[in-house]
Amino acid sequence: MKNEVKIQEVNPSLDSRRSFLKLSGLTLVTAGLVLAGCSDNDNDDNMEDNSLPGVKNGVFDLGSGDFGVLTYAYALEQLEADFYTKVVNASNFNTVFNDTERQVLTDLYHHEVVHRDFFKAALTGALPDPGSQLLPSLAFSYGALNFNSRTEVLATAKALEDTGVAAYNGAGRLIKSPDYLLLAGKIVSVEARHASAIRSLINPNSKDFAGDDIISTSTGLDVAKDPSKILPVAAGFITTKFTANYLP
Repeated sequence: MKNEVKIQEVNPSLDSRRSFLKLSGLTLVTAGLVLAGCSDNDNDDNMEDNSLPGVKNGVFDLGSGDFGVLTYAYALEQLEADFYTKVVNASNFNTVFNDTERQVLTDLYHHEVVHRDFFKAALTGALPDPGSQLLPSLAFSYGALNFNSRTEVLATAKALEDTGVAAYNGAGRLIKSPDYLLLAGKIVSVEARHASAIRSLINPNSKDFAGDDIISTSTGLDVAKDPSKILPVAAGFITTKFTANYLP
């Protein structure tokens, strides 16, 4: 079945990046009002070529078109919000991470919760029948990941953030509504700063924040990946079964 988802010293660059993260998160709160308030005409325009999300053949499918992409983003934001919630609530969070690391991780936690709730509210307001078409709350498993290990937490955060940026970049071409595309662009800019901040925590004062592994050598831009490349990675953490049979 296609796409089935079953201590470093503080440095000025990190402090500056933290300040920007805070401002970016506040901007997203107001951006949510725009998407939730999109007119019914936008929905009508999308209906002709959009397979709405919902249960198909007994399994929830993300759908396609704008609603499919937004539901796809909602799934990924649920994962990131859940991960950072567990990070900041780990029993040794205050001792495993230094002050700057705690502040950055706490900022990312707040941002991802805002992103998750933003997509839930936006889709609830935009879907014709959110009762049957809204992706349910997903369940997650992190296997043997030790949330009291700095190395393991930061490595997982790096993987999730890099994957998130590539996912938004790849999904942009699938979005038809200019309003939705603008908002996705705002969110991916925040996600890119998340990825940069995590990379700087792992390897301060380096060029890893814009490493060759995430920048396309042909375009000089962050890499972009289709949902079919992203979802198998996310499936390593998501235990709720769903499909994405109508996304590339």
